[in-house]
Amino acid sequence: MEKHIPLNEAERRALARLEESQRKVKRGVIIQRTNEPVNELFVLRHGRVMSYIILPDGSRQILRVYFPGDFIGSASTIYSKAPESLVALADSVLCPFDKAGLRVLLEEYPRVAALMFVLSQTERVALTDRLASLGRTSAKARVAAFLLDIVHRLRVMNDDVTDTFDLKLTQEEIGDAVGLTSVHVNRMVRQMETEGLIARSDGLYTILDEKKLTEIGHYTDRYSDLNLDWLPSA
Repeated sequence: MEKHIPLNEAERRALARLEESQRKVKRGVIIQRTNEPVNELFVLRHGRVMSYIILPDGSRQILRVYFPGDFIGSASTIYSKAPESLVALADSVLCPFDKAGLRVLLEEYPRVAALMFVLSQTERVALTDRLASLGRTSAKARVAAFLLDIVHRLRVMNDDVTDTFDLKLTQEEIGDAVGLTSVHVNRMVRQMETEGLIARSDGLYTILDEKKLTEIGHYTDRYSDLNLDWLPSA
């Protein structure tokens, strides 16, 4: 959050209280299932988590990949039953907290609550971008936009990330996020490698030509240049 606004000590303590409890989960563990009662929200301390839904034909649509520092569960704040499932993509550490914790932020730390709203809206707009691309852009554009979305989010979360990042997703998982088969994803990734747009080594992806990749993917960075002038004062 302090990438966006400076927090005072009381606000930092309020956020720290959301992370007092920690829960370790192994890769592949289902954290939450669609339509089950939901009382907990989460901060991801370590690892990688994704949200998804199962469609009527049994296929999976991945909605969001979460990184350390992310608030997980904004979609569940207004429902008594979970609208999506959560699964650990890697061994992870979650910090669960009761929904009532949000009420405390709203009442006592409105600026922090407003910033959480801002971040949930960046998530919503990025998801809307991907939804628009599923039926309107090429397979190559979808994969390009997805890779750019991941690296832009990681740059916000981690100052050490520039052009190289650990995706930690299988090609099947990428396909489930962008509406393609794993075979098609593999073909697009190889094509982008051949064209000098990206490189891969030991599981790491490197963006070599971000400008061209942005043009191909019709990508808009939704995580920078935010207008926060309206936020409550400290």
